Amino acid sequence: MAFKTGVAERGEWSYSPALGVGPLRFGMTVDEVVAAAEVLGQTKVRECARQHAIFSPTWKVEVHRGGVAPSPPAVMAYVSQAVGLFCIASDAMHGPQVTYDGLPLVGRDLSELENDAIAYAEAMDVHLRYTPEGYAGPDDPGVVLRGQLVGQVLRSRPLFMVTRDGANTEWDSMPSEEYKVDGQSTA
Repeated sequence: MAFKTGVAERGEWSYSPALGVGPLRFGMTVDEVVAAAEVLGQTKVRECARQHAIFSPTWKVEVHRGGVAPSPPAVMAYVSQAVGLFCIASDAMHGPQVTYDGLPLVGRDLSELENDAIAYAEAMDVHLRYTPEGYAGPDDPGVVLRGQLVGQVLRSRPLFMVTRDGANTEWDSMPSEEYKVDGQSTA
């Protein structure tokens, strides 16, 4: 895999299934997310519109890189009143690189990521999983791959998740705001 992302500038975060990503741990409150996100930069908190009555109120914490203002969000963290932090999204262009057992997941051309995911699955004798939108990735219910248009290339924008109140799966838990990124559909 000869993928280069400018990781030195973006940083690398580790993913621990069902625990969290980088300094963010599932179950954290909004205040805890804001405090932990200081490693990257400034935060902006806002309440998400309630699209489904089944879910408790939810907040989106945008984490912007320090030093350059204004900067696009590098990480979006979603916090539910009922379960705390349940979703962490690393922006394809500005977010930290997160790997899954050595497989880089952030900012990848989706067709290249699919080829690498297939090779990884074959080499490790494990399964890979396709999202309902057709994106390939690790067979881990806590990783939901999304697409983000960067220029004219659809790049990978992974969501790291646990189920939230009233949902059966991570896919069901996905914040409605993540169906669109930068005002464009990710499908």
